[in-house]
Amino acid sequence: MSSAPHIWQQSQENDVWLIGVGGRLDHETTPRLQSTLLDLLEQGHHRLVVDLSETTYINSGGLRVLLSAWRKARQEQGDVHLCGLNERLTEIFEIAGFDRVFEIYPAQADAWDAFT
Repeated sequence: MSSAPHIWQQSQENDVWLIGVGGRLDHETTPRLQSTLLDLLEQGHHRLVVDLSETTYINSGGLRVLLSAWRKARQEQGDVHLCGLNERLTEIFEIAGFDRVFEIYPAQADAWDAFT
């Protein structure tokens, strides 16, 4: 697992897009994630899976970006599913109440399957 921050995206079946975040999701990487998510949403892709299995940290800005993307996707009858949260990220999402907002799955396949 690479510790250098990186963000990637990949088209899946049924117009579901997979976005992965590696490393820290902080003030340096949050704008890149925001740009990636907004670009996909503006292109009409409203079914997104964000894989956080390689994410080691998320700040409040990262949480806001995910929530903003979720709201935009829901306005277009889409959704943003999350997967692969480690113990620390799970705790952060629970404290923020985001575990009651997002559909969170243990693995990518589970998150994809939820769209079908």
